[in-house]
Amino acid sequence: KVTIPSQTTYSTGNGPISVVAADVNGDGKPDIIVVNYGSSNVGVLLNIGNGTFAAQTTYLTGAGPFEAAAADVNGDNKPDVIVANSGSNNVGVL
Repeated sequence: KVTIPSQTTYSTGNGPISVVAADVNGDGKPDIIVVNYGSSNVGVLLNIGNGTFAAQTTYLTGAGPFEAAAADVNGDNKPDVIVANSGSNNVGVL
C-alpha cells in the first residue's frame, strides 16, 4: 500500500499555468518557479530547506506568460528564467 501525504499549498498569482523546479539562488536546493498567466508575472518560491518554501516573489513578464525554463543563457554561471509570453508574442529573460 502506498501512502501519499496530504498536499501542502502555496499562494501564487492569478491563473498559475506551469511550474519549473530549479536552484535559482545557488544554495543547492531546488526552488519553485510558477508562471502566473492571469497576473502576467512569474513567481519564485525559494526552498527554505526544511521541506517548505517561502512566499513567492513576483517578477513582471510580457502579457500572457505561458511556459518557463531555467538555464544560464548569459554565461554568468547563474540560472536565468526564460519565459514564453503568448499574449505579447515574445520571449523574456529574467
